[in-house]
Amino acid sequence: MRYLPHTDKDIASMLQAVGVDDLDALFMTIPEDCRFAGDLDLPQALTEWELNEHMQGLAGNMAVLPEYKVFMGAGSYEHFIPACVPYLLGRSEFVTSYTPYQPEMSQGTLQAIYEYQTLTARLLGMEIATASHYDGATALAESLLMAIRLTKRKRVAISSLIHPLYRRVVRTYFEPTGYEVVELGYLKEGVTDLSALGDMDDLAAVAVQSPNFFGCIENLQAVGEKVHDKKALFIASFTEALSYGLLNSPGSQGADIACGEGQSMGIPQTFGGPALGMLASRKKYMRSLPGRLVGQTKDLDGKRGFVLTLATREQHIRREKATSNICTNNSLCALCAAMYMASVGGTGIRELACLNHDKAEYLKKGLKEAGFQIAFDNPTFNEFVVKFPAGFNASYERLLEKKIVAGLPLASYYPELANHYLLCVTETRSKEDMDSFVREVAS
Repeated sequence: MRYLPHTDKDIASMLQAVGVDDLDALFMTIPEDCRFAGDLDLPQALTEWELNEHMQGLAGNMAVLPEYKVFMGAGSYEHFIPACVPYLLGRSEFVTSYTPYQPEMSQGTLQAIYEYQTLTARLLGMEIATASHYDGATALAESLLMAIRLTKRKRVAISSLIHPLYRRVVRTYFEPTGYEVVELGYLKEGVTDLSALGDMDDLAAVAVQSPNFFGCIENLQAVGEKVHDKKALFIASFTEALSYGLLNSPGSQGADIACGEGQSMGIPQTFGGPALGMLASRKKYMRSLPGRLVGQTKDLDGKRGFVLTLATREQHIRREKATSNICTNNSLCALCAAMYMASVGGTGIRELACLNHDKAEYLKKGLKEAGFQIAFDNPTFNEFVVKFPAGFNASYERLLEKKIVAGLPLASYYPELANHYLLCVTETRSKEDMDSFVREVAS
């Protein structure tokens, strides 16, 4: 990208305007021992063509996903993306979109976000959805804080089968607040153990993920009934939004708030980001939602228009009234998800979900027949836990050399599950891929 640098005269003029003598004076508020002294050790400048060649060399040293057969999900999933999605998303009016502060200038962006909210609410079976958040972990933490605002209670319970990194984000959010976070254990079937709820009082909310981190499907209906018996809010979390093409939606099973990751909706994995936080709730909780909400209205001529109906960040309203100071609308990711859902359609999402489920069951059956133990006897969706023999780490490394990623080792997250691996299959894995994988791990 070419640019025009400021001249010395420009810089002197700006320094005079802010009342300092030189650029170093701009950083005097930073303690001297925190400031870098001297010149940066940078290589000589490259020409545009030399830089392109250098970047290509760096790219050649990176692992490119299509070359690998990846059997790992754990919150980030490889899916086929319709060609129309990246094409439409690359249009200049979308790819440069920003916060639509001026509705008269941002009707296209506002309408697209409104469509995203509508599609999200339908997918999750809820009445209202926000204009999206950073990622699934942020959406969960914001949902728990929302429950505290609504109930005026200071304790929340979260399942230990919620994604471990999501739980870490929740604790980071809650550590300076004084609110208590309690974790619920899990049963041998691979689902959340709710027995501890009986001794817990003054709960603001209980959060359970389904499909959970082990891929097991939780009985959200039963969870919701127990949570509501405690007069708490039921939060249904998820990492694989596509699963609700097959499973009953959180809203239909009694969830008060549904939140999670929408990366599967047309967003490529891209070495870990960006992601999309989806958050929806009952309409009666609308004014406690974090972030933004686009609404439909009419202009002076009676024509349909769109506006930011609610904007609860502190940059919009008084800080003490704000529901969050960092939640955001990942506009481009939300538009991508809307385009994906609209392109694939309800029937297509259901067919894709069925395909993901069936392919995972095929691999599960193949591994079982090869003599490996499936850890949890419970229905799963597109990922499941397998126990491999002790010493499988050597085989794991051998498979990596053959460009096969044999799942996620669970011991670092769940020490009691040594030699257990979380495997995932989506529509991108062929029958030949799965048959080859079983042969390799069994050899």
